[in-house]
Formats: sequence, C-alpha cells, structure tokens
Amino acid sequence: MSGTTLTDWLRTQDDAYLAAVLRARPDLATPRPADTSVLATRAASRASVARAAEGLDTFTLVVLDALLALGADRAPVSAIGLDVGVEVSSMRLAEAVDRLRSLAVAWGPDNAVSLVPAAREAGGLVPTGLGRPSAALDGVDIAAALLALPEDERGILTRLSTNGPIGNTRDAATVPTLDEAKTPIQRLLARGLLTRVDANTVELPQQVGLVLKGARAPVLEEPALRTKANKAVDSTGAGATLEIIRHTETLLRMWSDDPPPVLKSGGLGVRDLRKLTKVMDIGEREAIVLVEVAVGASLVADNESANPEYVPTHHSDVWLTASPANRWAALASAWLDLPRLPGIGGHRDAKERLLAPLSEDLRRPVAPLERARVLRVLADLKPGTGVTDPDDLAALLAWRAPRRGGRLRDEVVRWTLTEATALGIVALGALTGPGRALLEEGAAAAAKRMAEALPEPIDHVLVQADLTVVAPGPLEPHLAALVNEVADVESAGSATVYRVSESTVRRALDAGRTAGDLHDLFRTKSKTPVPQSLTYMIDDVARRHGRLRGGAATSFLRCDDPALIAEVAASAAAAPLRLRKIAPTVLVSPLPLLEILDELRALGFAPAAEDNEGQVVDLRPTGRRIQAPVRAVRKVASRQPDDEQVSDMVLAMRAGDRAADSKRGRSVTASAGAGANTAQTMALLQEAARAGQAVWVGVVDAHGVASQRVLEPQRIGGGVLEGRDPSTDEIRRVPLHRITTAALVES
Repeated sequence: MSGTTLTDWLRTQDDAYLAAVLRARPDLATPRPADTSVLATRAASRASVARAAEGLDTFTLVVLDALLALGADRAPVSAIGLDVGVEVSSMRLAEAVDRLRSLAVAWGPDNAVSLVPAAREAGGLVPTGLGRPSAALDGVDIAAALLALPEDERGILTRLSTNGPIGNTRDAATVPTLDEAKTPIQRLLARGLLTRVDANTVELPQQVGLVLKGARAPVLEEPALRTKANKAVDSTGAGATLEIIRHTETLLRMWSDDPPPVLKSGGLGVRDLRKLTKVMDIGEREAIVLVEVAVGASLVADNESANPEYVPTHHSDVWLTASPANRWAALASAWLDLPRLPGIGGHRDAKERLLAPLSEDLRRPVAPLERARVLRVLADLKPGTGVTDPDDLAALLAWRAPRRGGRLRDEVVRWTLTEATALGIVALGALTGPGRALLEEGAAAAAKRMAEALPEPIDHVLVQADLTVVAPGPLEPHLAALVNEVADVESAGSATVYRVSESTVRRALDAGRTAGDLHDLFRTKSKTPVPQSLTYMIDDVARRHGRLRGGAATSFLRCDDPALIAEVAASAAAAPLRLRKIAPTVLVSPLPLLEILDELRALGFAPAAEDNEGQVVDLRPTGRRIQAPVRAVRKVASRQPDDEQVSDMVLAMRAGDRAADSKRGRSVTASAGAGANTAQTMALLQEAARAGQAVWVGVVDAHGVASQRVLEPQRIGGGVLEGRDPSTDEIRRVPLHRITTAALVES
C-alpha cells in the first residue's frame, strides 16, 4: 500500500479542501502556515488532534477506533468493509472516513487510509479506548467467565483494559488449546478472552473491555428527539420577555438606591442575592441569571472604588428609555455571548467553596459555543416545534460530541434551556421567532421580530374598590411610568396588579405630581369608576404633604451686615450664581463655593471661605486634575478566520510550496543590521530583474511569521520589491526590510 505522507496528501488536494480544513480546525490558521508542510505538522500535533476529536460524533469515533485497531497510525490500512462491531452500510462507513479526511486526521484512498500518530491518544469513546469485538464471544457470559479466571490471567486483562486494548507479547505465535497452553497469555487466547493480532501482538476484545470497565457498548445510531408542535410559542416567549424586563427594571431601581457590596473574593454575597429573590418573588437560580445578564449587558458594573459596589451604569439609563423589544434584544444578545456559566453559581466546588454569582469562578470562555450548540438543534426543527424532554436533547448532543463538555455536559444543556426560557428565547421547548432571528440574523432583526410578537400596549387600567389597579396587558410607556409612580406591583403576568397606598401616593407627590394630577390620571385612564376611598386617600396625603420643606444648598454666604447681603443679592452676579436669600444675613446657592467667590471678587467684593467651625480656609486649587479614564470593555475576538483570510492563507501556502520545490542557485542572506548584505540583496534582485529570472525570497511579516515565495522581479525601489507571481500572474509587493533571504531560481 502507498506510504504517502500527510504533507504529500495535502499538496495534491485542491484549494477548496485546504480552505475547508482551515475552517474546520481554526487553530491551524494561527499563525498563518507558511506552506502545506507547516499545516501538516500542526494538523498532526497532539493538542490540535484532541481538539478536532471533540467535534466527532459517536459513530465517527467508533470508525476511528476501528482504524486504530488495524494500526492505521503506523501504516496505511484498508477502510473498505471496516469492522465496527455491528453491520453498517458501506456508504455510512465512507462518510465517517471522509469526515476524518476533511479534518486532516486521516488521509489516503479507501484502500490505504492513514491516521496521524496523535489519533491514538485522541481516539476512543472512553479514555483508553476499546478493542475490536470478537465473534467467538457472542452469547458468552463474560462476567461469569472473568470470575472463574485465576488471579494472574485476570490481572493481564485488567491491565489491558486500563492501559489500552493492544498488548505486546512473545506468547502469541499460535493459538493453542487450553490443555496445550503454558502461560497466562496462551490460556487467555485459548479461552477466547484475548484475540491474536500477530505473532507479537494480542488484543483485548471489546466485549471483555466493556465488562471490565463497567461500560456499555457505544450506540451507533443517533438518538431520536421527541418533539411536539405548539402554536403558543411566540406568545409564551413574549410573556417571559415582559417578566425579564420587569425584573431587570426592579434590579436597577434597587441597586440604584442601595448598591450591594462586592465580596472581597469577588462576586455577589448570599444575603444580597436572597434580598433580590424576596423582593422579586423569584427563585435563586433565576436571580443568578438576572444579575449575570445585567452585568453582561453593561447595565451594572463594579465601580472599583475603595469599597467596591455593584452600581447601575449610564448605559442603564439608555436601556430604560428604549422600547421593550430593544431592551429584550440587549439582554438576550448579552446572554448569548456571555463567557460565563450562571448555572454553577450558588453551588460548591470540589473544595466545598461556594461559587458566588458575578465571581471569576463562573467564567467559562466556551460557554457561548455550548449555548449555540443547544440552540442550533432547536433551530433545525420546524418553527413552533419543541423538544418534550430536555434529557432527549442532552442525549442527542452527547452522541454528536461524546468527547466534549466534561462532567457538566448534560447539565449545561438543561441550564441553557432554562435560562433561554426565562429570557424568552425559548418557550415550550421550542425556539421562539425572535430567538431564531437572534441566532441567525442578529440583535436588530430579533428586536424587530419581538416587537411583532409582543402584545399591543393598552392605554387604560381598571381601578378596583380594594385600591388595586389592574393593567389587563402591557401599558403604554408613558402610562406605565405614571402608574409605577403612584402604585407598587403586587403581582405580574399577562395582567399586572398594582397596589395604591399612602406611601406610593406620597412617592408620586415627592416626584412633583399634585393631587389634581393623580385624580386626573385615574379619572381619565380607568375603565371602571374610581372608588371614593382612593379619592379620599389622595386628598388626605396631599393635605399633609409638604408642610415641612427642605432644600439642597451647596454654598452659603453670610454677613453680620444685612446691607452688604442686600447689596450682593442686588448685584449683577446674583442671578447667574442663583443666590437666594433665606434670612436677612444669609444667601444660599446650589453652585460650588469657589465659583461664587471668584465671581464676587471680580465685581469688587472681598469674600472669604470658612469651614464648619468658622475658620477661614484656602480653596485655591492645589494642582492640575484630569478626568478619570473610563475602563474599556473588551470583546473576545473570534478565532474563526473569514473566507477572505482563508483564501489568502491557501494562496500563501501554495506559494510556499512552489518556493520549497524550486531549485535555488546563488543566494544572499540579510542579517540584522548588516547594511552590506542589504545592498547585496538589492543587487541580486536587480540582476534577476534585468535577466528576467525568478527569485526565491524568504520573508518575515510584522508578526514575526516566516514565509517564502517565488517572484519575478519587476521593479526594485522605494524600499519595496514588486514582483509577478508566476502561478497567479499577480503583482506582489514585498518590503525589502522584510526579506531575510533571496536566491536565484535555476531552471
């Protein structure tokens, strides 16, 4: 069989294949591979192969195991009629082998398939892999046979199940009968509990390995996903959207008035979390998701002061004025891209340490990818069709990528569904219309779709005799703001119930509303008669409101001479400085004292500043001040190269291959700081340009990545080499200071 290397195989493939490999395995593209030999080296590395294997489904991993059992990592083997333990179609086998080829984990034709050596460590559905099944053991009670073995024979089988199914031995020249066997290996071969591969190799059959590991044979068919269609998906999601928006508004209001402290170890404390659950009447898991999303959407942030607290940001004011659909889109997109795992918040780690919400313990950079995997399965279903059991979805994703996710793999699926449901992205087990738009088109399209799904806002309420106000649907923004001023939410849902009390009426009056404003609100906006008890309560609270008044004053001016105070109050500076007389000898202003003193001094007055004890103080600035810089918000860039970058990489690798194959003649190497060598390089390039001869150039780019290509020099000047690429006929520009080596190409 052919012994073609991976590098040789890659060179024979077309550009579309190389581009597909770079897209499927983006880690191979960083830094840019200089040629296909560099690509092949990276593709065969242990870490990269293990990463690629994480995306393989169960059946493909079984095929990989079968190829490894034949030794495809050491020499080419035939994949035609490959034995995977059960009967499968040749087409399905071919598709699995093609999948391995598409990742550059395997290469070669079907009758001579090779695997990269690192595939042996990456293969297997269990850490050490399983051997091939033995037909001789079908129907045999393996567990009983193992119990009857002597200690030395059972020890050999145990070591093979732990360290790998293949063993090297000198006792496998033949398979003797049980009476003829002299060593433990020979007796196991005679019993059929070991399989002979060749004179020096034995293999632990799959059936024996499964019993010793207490494992089950892998299921080679993708699990079925039980689904159910529902027409109320979007309306149910819209209801959840209104709830998450209301809870976020409450969070911002609470933390504006009383910001919770940041724990010394980072994160939100248990007491503050429970306070949220009590006020909002939600569960702890919902509260954790709420605070994580609020911080992820930049509505709340750690103020990073000496005593740090979680405080709403200026961005939250913009969010509060946006439409409900846009507010939802901001929250939903923040959750989708959140590099954290809210589901583990509130749990304890292996050391019994509490994992606090908003702490670094919850950071998981792969979390957005895992969420997208779950939602993509729902997106593949027909609109309005959802899964009936989250365990079905977890089993499906586990089959599609059994090497991915770790011990929390199935839990992440359930957490994702729960969180997406709370955010209105998923409802009744199905992806909502706005959720589908968010996943496929982005936040703007999702907001537009959510605006269509949300019920039309209403312009009226129903005032009840028990001083409750019922909103039978979402209120118009202006009306909602007025009702929230004068009443507290008592229960929410499709219809929101508000409670009016003396304290809420007083709150509205404090906000500048008058008793007439409140009477007019209920008279014009209520579809039911306004009860007398509400009218009396408003009048009673308004009668007592404001009898004792207070105001804010930043500065004051005082003088024992009322005439001087009167002169200042009548001066041209009084109006701009907003001076107001509150006593014959006292003026107050909301402006800073230093500004007032400077203005009065400019008018010829001679005021002095004093402290709270009456002592004169110097308020002159002590030095220059600058505004504190705003902390930048960094987004993690995607490592997935775009189509243009992939095309450029493929062209560069092809150029590198041609350069590597070219026969080089006289060459010049430019050392760092060696001006003479630079002159020699230019001389060689000019010589090639005059003779119309191609040159081989080695180049190091701005990132320190070396590459090489063959060019036909056209012009050398201005610190740049312009040359034609013979293969593409394109003109390339190469800075001369980037050229490390140049050589004439001999025909």
